Amino acid sequence: MQLEDKVVIITGASSGIGHTTAKLFAREGAKLVVSSRRQVELDTLVSEIRTKGGKAVALAGDVREEATAKALVELAQNEFGGLDVGFNNAGQLGDMGETSAVSLESWRETIETNLTSAFLSAKYQLPAMLARGAGSLIFTSSFVGHTVGMPGMAAYAASKAGLVGLTQVLAAENGPQGIRANALLPGGTDTEMARAHSSTPEAQAFVRGMHALKRIAQPEEIAQAALFLASDASSFVTGQAILADGGVSITRT
Repeated sequence: MQLEDKVVIITGASSGIGHTTAKLFAREGAKLVVSSRRQVELDTLVSEIRTKGGKAVALAGDVREEATAKALVELAQNEFGGLDVGFNNAGQLGDMGETSAVSLESWRETIETNLTSAFLSAKYQLPAMLARGAGSLIFTSSFVGHTVGMPGMAAYAASKAGLVGLTQVLAAENGPQGIRANALLPGGTDTEMARAHSSTPEAQAFVRGMHALKRIAQPEEIAQAALFLASDASSFVTGQAILADGGVSITRT
């Protein structure tokens, strides 16, 4: 029970990494506030967690809206008495294509979803953690924009690189108060979003071959890395871009 009685917010919890992480954290004793834009999927997740003896509540909302970030923290405080961990995981790929063909509207949507949402989450999560005297902020970034420049992914890469910079500043600003901040950088992972991006057998084979392990991750594997950053096992880890990427960053074969 690595997260026993810890209060955790997870965004992007209706599917993929966020959904799997929520179930793992619940098994590890966390009290969860889960969020995404899809209410039905959130309700199903909460029901499953509660059926197995866990504690969870849900709030649907758009992470681009400041009101959502504020409401999630207020819900954590009202339901469970405070906040210990924020797994700020919601994100999107955005429109793909050459940079010159990307519309300003699409650029802004991707930046707001992936990066501005993280700023808003931290803005409201930090005071709640400071009131507890400790906390762990986790942001889902990517190897794209950090160790690899993938053609056709300008907005995504910029937003995910920005998360690493934000993480470093938050770690430096709040370390003396016991707050840790880290970015988690998954490699290819078997999620709805990834399957939509690589929809053919040929594309899937290409993505697997990019990795040193010659496969992509299961969401449970990334959830375990998030658990490490959320728990006291990583008590001296802060300001880091933690690669859980199956070796895609170092592979040239």
